[in-house]
Amino acid sequence: MGVLIVKNKAMKKEFAVQLNDFAKSLGSHISQNDEWTIKGFIDVFRNIYIISADTKVVSKILELHLFPQFLGFAEKIGYRIELATYQNWYPDLTFVKKDDEAVKFAVDLKTTYLLDDRPGFCNGFTLGSHGEYFINRDSHKNIQYPYNQYSGHFCLGIIYSRTKLSENSETRAYSIDELDEIPSVIKHFTFFAVEKWRIASDKGGSGNTANIGSIRFIDDILSGNGVFAKAGEGIFDDYWANFGKMQVESKDGKRKGLSSFEEYVTYRGLSKDIMNPRASWRKVR
Repeated sequence: MGVLIVKNKAMKKEFAVQLNDFAKSLGSHISQNDEWTIKGFIDVFRNIYIISADTKVVSKILELHLFPQFLGFAEKIGYRIELATYQNWYPDLTFVKKDDEAVKFAVDLKTTYLLDDRPGFCNGFTLGSHGEYFINRDSHKNIQYPYNQYSGHFCLGIIYSRTKLSENSETRAYSIDELDEIPSVIKHFTFFAVEKWRIASDKGGSGNTANIGSIRFIDDILSGNGVFAKAGEGIFDDYWANFGKMQVESKDGKRKGLSSFEEYVTYRGLSKDIMNPRASWRKVR
């Protein structure tokens, strides 16, 4: 094994520990009594309006709320942060080591909510594209740096509960003096950081875009026990580079695009021992 590979593995392991410790410290910066300290937005007349519980809105505000903490963390461990040049580029944050700028880590901030009707499960995450920059790892398309320039790809995740608000509270304006009476739209935070391949599922993310989906069972997310946990990152890369493209035989004997890890293992002639024996990630789609 080359010296550079050994060095990168050691640095990735160190960064993973640092990022996970940092993630676990974030709750005290954004919550009080287990509720989000962000209550809404204020106008020049000192009226406060509750923010929407829409996941995209919540995710963006959480990102802004936490960004000063990210800056402090990066400085503490000897890195600088680059934001994605464009909104739809990967990753959200690029950590660049100050004394060796060849060392870079991709960190995506991901948020999701608990499923009220499925205890122990969340709504899941999308973990980035499996399109051009994932397949062609020297590509600059929609990515801050080519994929192969990153020493590791991480997800810093936030899982939360949504508060059930009365219709009146969502539509009324509060005065600044009523700040303590305003309900928080989210609460009960769980923070974690993990390499994205460790929590990947074998199914696409939401919508019609070429996104990698995550597992949804929370205990497995927190322990990094995804579909590819036994198989490893190399198999994860090969599976998602071929997802929907590799032609496999369906149960009715017809040809179709690859869409499950079981199909991949059969096609490649691999041992089924590399498949994760836990099936909890299959229970909710």
